Amino acid sequence: MNKPLVTIAIPTYNRAESYLRGVIESALAQTWQPLEIIIGDNASTDATPQVIAGYDDPRIRHLRHAENIGANGNFNSLLDEAAGEWFLLLHDDDLVDPTFVETCLGAQADDARYGFIRTGVRAIDSEGRVLKERSNRIPGDRPEDLYRAWFRSKIGLFLCNTLYRTDALREIGGFHSLHYLLEDNYALVKIMQRWAYLDVPEVLASYRYTYDQRTYQVPVQAWCEDFRGLLELITGQVDSASRNEIARMGRRFFGMLCVRRANAIASPWRRTRARLTVARHFGLASLKLPWTLPSFS
Repeated sequence: MNKPLVTIAIPTYNRAESYLRGVIESALAQTWQPLEIIIGDNASTDATPQVIAGYDDPRIRHLRHAENIGANGNFNSLLDEAAGEWFLLLHDDDLVDPTFVETCLGAQADDARYGFIRTGVRAIDSEGRVLKERSNRIPGDRPEDLYRAWFRSKIGLFLCNTLYRTDALREIGGFHSLHYLLEDNYALVKIMQRWAYLDVPEVLASYRYTYDQRTYQVPVQAWCEDFRGLLELITGQVDSASRNEIARMGRRFFGMLCVRRANAIASPWRRTRARLTVARHFGLASLKLPWTLPSFS
């Protein structure tokens, strides 16, 4: 039996002197073959081309953009270029364990129902120290089961621990959200409208817990709108018996994430305005959301 080709796509911008080498080596260390690695260089101004050229491996392809096309544009350009039947979008500061792909595809056993396969995930700091781990154990295989586990902070949804079926991603139009803040989450929800998913319990991926600038510099209003749009997709997908429960859990969970962003605003006046924006979108007062939240829970 021919084994399917897997594409590991690494979008990058100016990481030559920090994490890029480690991410490339993480991809090269995969025990699965066949494999292609496409590095989407978003017009980096540092030594990124030289770092990539230093790897003499035919599996690596350097896709360099003449100008910066934005993070989301880079994601989708990599999807367009992918030849693999399965697709992993690996940020240029995240990591996957050597057996990530092999374990995922061993679990799926050639079942064409699955649109994505997920493993457990660990959070690591800037030095690679483990902050927390979440295995991937969901009591059921329906979308409702995944959403309940997510909203209870029992699982982590990240790009690095999700192996997508390439055709499923292309069917939904790739990575998109209203403000291009939650492209990965929108993709999962849209795929679940047409495909089943598969869970691998083992922790086999590492998410770098160092928020990029857009996390706290993007207006809270934009985060609220992206999360509200995501919640509408979710509640439109689940069965009627679960809808009210899932909606309530989602409002609280997404509201907490938006409160975290509001709390990071230095100006007291702007911080208060941002909190009121969250309250308007998610009914913060009725949900009794705390104003002070843990950074990783």
